Amino acid sequence: MKILVLNAGSSSQKSCLYEIADDHLPNEPPQPLWSGKVNWTQDRGVAEIEVKTATGAVLQESIYGDSRQAHVAYMLYSLSRGTTKVVGHLSEIDVVGHRVVHGGQQYRKSVVITEEVKKTIGNLSSLAPAHNPAALEGIEAIEQSLGDVTQVAVFDTGFHATLPEAAAIYPGPYEWVEQGIRRYGFHGISHQYCSHRAAQILQRDLASLRLITCHLGNGCSLAAVKNGNSIDTTMGFTPLDGLMMGSRSGSVDPGILIYLLRQSNYSAERLDYVLNKASGLRGISGVSSDLPQVIEAIAQGNYRAQLAWDMYVHHLRSGIGSMLPSLGGLDALVFTAGVGEKSAGIRQAACEAFGFLGLKIDPAKNQQQPIDEDIATPDSAVRVLVIRTQEDWAIAQQCWQLMPTK
Repeated sequence: MKILVLNAGSSSQKSCLYEIADDHLPNEPPQPLWSGKVNWTQDRGVAEIEVKTATGAVLQESIYGDSRQAHVAYMLYSLSRGTTKVVGHLSEIDVVGHRVVHGGQQYRKSVVITEEVKKTIGNLSSLAPAHNPAALEGIEAIEQSLGDVTQVAVFDTGFHATLPEAAAIYPGPYEWVEQGIRRYGFHGISHQYCSHRAAQILQRDLASLRLITCHLGNGCSLAAVKNGNSIDTTMGFTPLDGLMMGSRSGSVDPGILIYLLRQSNYSAERLDYVLNKASGLRGISGVSSDLPQVIEAIAQGNYRAQLAWDMYVHHLRSGIGSMLPSLGGLDALVFTAGVGEKSAGIRQAACEAFGFLGLKIDPAKNQQQPIDEDIATPDSAVRVLVIRTQEDWAIAQQCWQLMPTK
């Protein structure tokens, strides 16, 4: 079975093609046959296209024109043409899976895409304005390029649909609940994948594990996972809630926002920009939203960069600690995404606070760029895992499970 995956961002569209046997899923994530990316972060009207194949073929081009759909279609044509050709014809693709950030309360699990599903994804764009419209563009590009192939929506909010109401409902007026204002949580595809992978690495039944998964990238979120279900998470109604992030503030006193609206004549647009683009590591350090650049500035004696690091660690530790009571203990702490996978310093700093649980990180293992490994000492009461998140593979797995056997 050939499964194409599209992962839409606000300024990019990533894609990859997997080939999986019809009768079983492999235990280890396979290498995709082909992967492609369209990037729109440069000048308006220019798309940077990069394609790679498992055999080492590479295509890099700049495409002009305003049609993002046409740019995606061009990337997809490279599947069956030129040096990056991996299929004879696009019709060989059996199913296409899409990462959709927001499924609202309507979609708790992955679904085959219909006109009704597309309409609902569009209606939910007000909750994910940077992402849901991009996912729709990808769905429509596939319709244009591949015709009536089966398409599947895999929702980032879906894994957190199991949150108990006490964790999901905000303590405002009950009318908020009726308006759909609640904690949805995000990064669900990553949290779910890492939970299953943790059980594999530990050779334990996922239903017996109490996990805290730390997705630390430019966006950051934690999830408390008990018996395979998400029971708490830090992101909320939007991905702005929770931990301090690269350029997002995370949780702040809502009274600050009222103060800024009244005293500093902030508009909704300015608040949106400040909280999402000019806060977090970038806002405090004044250097960058990128942690390695902040660390470089610390080495040069930059006070604000050091403050940004200290705050980031403080909020991470506090978030982890807040999840322990709901779990009733902790079997494994999992680090993933760009910072979680690459920053030994952040992992060390986070773990040091939990020695009282009997958690002991192995400093040597932590420094060795571990991937899908346990970096706790043998006598640690809590395992510490570094897992490379594989969202695309997780989406492919969902597609495989929804497709009827041939």
